[in-house]
Amino acid sequence: MRIVDPHHHLWDRDLHHYPWLAAPTISGLVGDTTPLCRNYLLADFMADAAPFELTRSVHLQAEMAHDLALAETCWLQSIADAPGSGGFPHGIVAYADLADPQVDRILEAHAAFPNTRGIRQIFNRHRDPGVSFVHRDYMRENVWQQGFGRLRAHGLSFDMQLYAPQMADGAATARRHPDTQIIINHTGMPVDRDLEGLTAWRSGMCAFAACPNVAVKISGLGMVDHHWTVESIRPFVLETIDMFGTERCLFASNFPVDRLYSDYAGLWRAFDILTTGFSADERAGLFHDNALRLYRL
Repeated sequence: MRIVDPHHHLWDRDLHHYPWLAAPTISGLVGDTTPLCRNYLLADFMADAAPFELTRSVHLQAEMAHDLALAETCWLQSIADAPGSGGFPHGIVAYADLADPQVDRILEAHAAFPNTRGIRQIFNRHRDPGVSFVHRDYMRENVWQQGFGRLRAHGLSFDMQLYAPQMADGAATARRHPDTQIIINHTGMPVDRDLEGLTAWRSGMCAFAACPNVAVKISGLGMVDHHWTVESIRPFVLETIDMFGTERCLFASNFPVDRLYSDYAGLWRAFDILTTGFSADERAGLFHDNALRLYRL
C-alpha cells in the first residue's frame, strides 16, 4: 500500500523536555502513558511503517516545552536533512501561540526552515478536566484571531485540534480567514459518545465541511475508543468522508500515540477495508495524494 502519513510524532527525551512525557501518568484521554515515556525516533517510526510504501510524512509538534518550540523545528529539520533519512519528515507542523505579541517573529522563524508547512496550537477544552488540555477559549480572543491572520503572510496552514463544543468557534474562524488552509485533527475527536455528544460532533463537523478551506485528518480514533475495531470506527470514518468528500479527507496514523491501541499495519488495513468500495482515484486521494496537496509536499 502506497501512503503518505500526515500526522505522526518523534521525540527524544534525552535531548528535549516534553512535560507530558516527563513521567508515566494515567491520562483521561490517552490512557496509561508508560509505553510512550521512552524515545521514539525516526528509525522507530520507519520500523512501524515498514509494511507499507511510505513516500512522505508530516510531523506534528509533540508538545515539547512550548518555550522550546523553535528548537523542535530545528531538530526535525536536521533529521530530514541527515544522510539516509529519505527526507523524513518532509513536512513539519510547529507549535506557536498565535496570541503571542511576537507572533510575526515566531512564525517567521519557523517558516525559515524549508520543511515547515503549518502551525498547531491545541484547543481541547472540556467540562471533564481529565480530557482538557487548555484553560482558555483562544478562538474567542481578538488578539489570537489577529495572530491567526498572520499565517497566510508566512505561507502557513493551521492544524486545529478541538472537541465538538468548540467547533462553532472553529468554523467561524475558518469563515473569517477563508484564504488560510485549516486541517482538523483526529476526526474531530468524538470523545462524548452519548446521543447529545454524537449529535454535537456531527453538527460541528457539518459546519466545518461547509467551509471550503477546511479539510480533516481521519486519525486518532484510538484515543477516544481504546479497544476499537473496524466496525466501531466505521461510522466515524465513513460519515466524515460523506460530509467532507474524498478530496478533503486524509488518513493518518497519530503514531506513536495510537500505537497504544493497535499496530501500524492494523490501523492502515482498517482504513483499507473501510474504503474497499471507493474508486481507485478516491482511495489514492485518501491514502496519499490529498496529503501531498494539502501539505504542499
